[in-house]
Parts: sequence; C-alpha cells; structure tokens
Amino acid sequence: MTGEFQHTLDAKGRLFIPAKLRDELGDTFYLTVSDERCLWAYSAESWQSFVDRVRSMPYVDRKKMRPLFACAAKCELDAQGRALLPQGLRDFARLTKNVTVVGCDDHAELWDSEAWKPVRMEETTPEYIAAIMKELNF
Repeated sequence: MTGEFQHTLDAKGRLFIPAKLRDELGDTFYLTVSDERCLWAYSAESWQSFVDRVRSMPYVDRKKMRPLFACAAKCELDAQGRALLPQGLRDFARLTKNVTVVGCDDHAELWDSEAWKPVRMEETTPEYIAAIMKELNF
C-alpha cells in the first residue's frame, strides 16, 4: 500500500477509507495497535500472513505478540466506504478528529494528523532517507 491521505472521523467514530486503499484492504480488514502511537490496518490476506508468521514462532515469542491480537478488531466497510474504528483503538492512537492514513507496504497506518506531522518531517529528509538506505545496504 502506498500514499498518504487526510480524512476526518465522524461523530460515531467512522473513518472514510480512501478508494485506492479500499481496493487493497478489501471490504473486511483487521485493525490493531502498533509499536508507535498509530494503528495498523491489514487486508484479510495480509492479516493471515501475519498470523501464520506468529504461529511459526516458539511459544515464548508468540506470547509477546498477545497485545496485537488482544487489541485487534475485524472492521467492515459500509456502503459509503467508511469503517467504524473501535473506541479502544481510537484511544490507543489518540484519534479524535483528523486522521492521516499512510500506506506502508503490506498494511496501512492510521495516525492522528498532528502526531503524524513530526514523524513525516523527520522521515522525509534527504539525510534520513540516505542513512536508512545505507543502513539497509540498499
């Protein structure tokens, strides 16, 4: 998934999913917490790949992934292309009104727009990109 999209949560906690990402996420997708103050959204296929990867881990390591499953929610799009984001997940990511949806390869990230701004600014400098490419031997 690629791209960056600005949207607004409605009063019921529903978020419009951009058409480009709806095609990739599908009508039913999975939403969970992340290692940053944002949410991860996976298509059913990508979620299953994630689950399969976790299941291949030793039990001790699988237990470490518990929060990702405990907090996960299966979301479905309504006829207008909106998904209801569960309150607990909105609270985790501090999503209240303005949401930035960021494509991130096999998943999308949902950020509070104000929280996303400094991350985007830091990660889109030529120096940062050069350092990452060097670190990854790219």
